[in-house]
Amino acid sequence: MSVYSGMALQPIRRIAIVGFGEAGGIFGNDFARQGFEVSAFDILLNSRGDRVKMLSKARTSGVRAARDLKSCLQDVDLVISAVTACSCLQVAKSARPLLGRGQTFLDINSVSPQTKRKAAAFIQSGKGRFLEAAVMAAVPGQRLKVPMFLAGPHVAEEADRLREIGMNPTALSGEIGVASAVKMCRSVMIKGIEALTVECLFAARRYGAEQAVLQSLAATYPNMKWTGGLPDYLISRVAEHGMRRAAEMKEVGAALQDVGVEPAMALATAGRQAKLIREMAARKIDYDAGKKFVWQELADALHHKRRQTRRKPS
Repeated sequence: MSVYSGMALQPIRRIAIVGFGEAGGIFGNDFARQGFEVSAFDILLNSRGDRVKMLSKARTSGVRAARDLKSCLQDVDLVISAVTACSCLQVAKSARPLLGRGQTFLDINSVSPQTKRKAAAFIQSGKGRFLEAAVMAAVPGQRLKVPMFLAGPHVAEEADRLREIGMNPTALSGEIGVASAVKMCRSVMIKGIEALTVECLFAARRYGAEQAVLQSLAATYPNMKWTGGLPDYLISRVAEHGMRRAAEMKEVGAALQDVGVEPAMALATAGRQAKLIREMAARKIDYDAGKKFVWQELADALHHKRRQTRRKPS
């Protein structure tokens, strides 16, 4: 049993997930399978077009789909906020009056340190406790065991509680914003490599030069598997999550500006990530998560449909 400001913290038994997308869906499913009581709320539950799909997802996962945020958060021990970057602050603001003593608000969203501090201010002005998390790898690969850095008051005790429910946290700092800073700076490189790969290989494909380019990259960086599955993986992350990653990179840009670093590469990365999604949407090309992704097929489909569009009579 942990102690927070003189108050004994009970073991986590009931968990709320706010944002039932990729990460929230995986966490909810895995917690429910361990026997925890899990509730979830997502704005898509209020969407006519998506409600049935979201209800089915919750039912399959063994998660209770809440009718609203208040119902979702009632009597839980842990709240996990897993929403889009642009919704992070609104969720924290809306959750503030709903949280009581003994309830921890774990913010795993990819936002700037300043945004995390603003979210913390909302929660801490009420009765709940705020804990910052930076998720340091793709959730689908490692699920609950995905590594994450934590920051906030009494971070060591909170990390112990999360380990007890199967998560993989590292207590990084008592200062909110530090964990997010690690994630933001890392994203300049990770999301940047994804964007560079799209631009590099799509161009190489159109010149018929991709094999030579990939072999050259493999010779220069022999441990990165450029002639193996790496290009498919990197480009698939953009094709599936480009808009969300673009939003994150805008947060990265804000984080860099806050410390006087011009975010030239971060903002360019945001543009490239978003551009691929816009091109796919314009040409009615959908990412199919149930199908093996082959980057050459996407590159060819975009090029073929672009040429078709250009040939249409005006």
